[in-house]
Amino acid sequence: MSALFLSRIRLKREAAVASLAQLLVPADPGEQRLAAHRLVWALFSDGPDRQRDFLWRQDRPGEFLALSDRPPNPLHDIFQIDSKPFEPALSVGDRLGFRLHANPVISEPRPGEKRGKRQDVVMHALYATPRGERAEARLETAIAAGRAWLARQGVANGFAPMGEVGVDGYETCVIPRRDLAPIRHGVMDLEGVLTVTDPERFLSALARGFGSAKAFGCGLMLIRRAG
Repeated sequence: MSALFLSRIRLKREAAVASLAQLLVPADPGEQRLAAHRLVWALFSDGPDRQRDFLWRQDRPGEFLALSDRPPNPLHDIFQIDSKPFEPALSVGDRLGFRLHANPVISEPRPGEKRGKRQDVVMHALYATPRGERAEARLETAIAAGRAWLARQGVANGFAPMGEVGVDGYETCVIPRRDLAPIRHGVMDLEGVLTVTDPERFLSALARGFGSAKAFGCGLMLIRRAG
């Protein structure tokens, strides 16, 4: 795996930046997510043909973490940026604490198509529940579906969740778009401890991210050594 960089990024609190707060960090949740997407992209875009080669998450409005192939652009007039190489040395059996903000999806096969249709795992799991009962079943279904999805991710990507993975809620994010239908995706936060079963595959998966909606702050797994 090529060298990666982990960056902590926050909007400066100086008066000149704070005066732009309503534009940079809007009050409306959907507008705020869209603004965060644009802010982070500005840190990594260096030309019209640049493809996304980074993952990110928002810890709180105006504060981000990013994992990338290259350090962010030094936009020091607006951001305070602290970057360091991300090169964990992992072995089979290592125990790691993790946090993951994810849009978990599954691919549902379709006749005659190589690629299935992506579906939100919670909505997929709720499909068999009568509509009138879905609101009551939603949280329990989300927890079970999120844990099952993470276990499948582990099988494919060199790790195994240990014990009971914490699932902090489930919500549908709505991203507004001018003259187009809004983007909608479900998100959940998963936290717990995992065991590394294949270091090379796991590190490669960390660099790619997990699930969908990566352009909007999903998919970056944060890890730390577990005691």
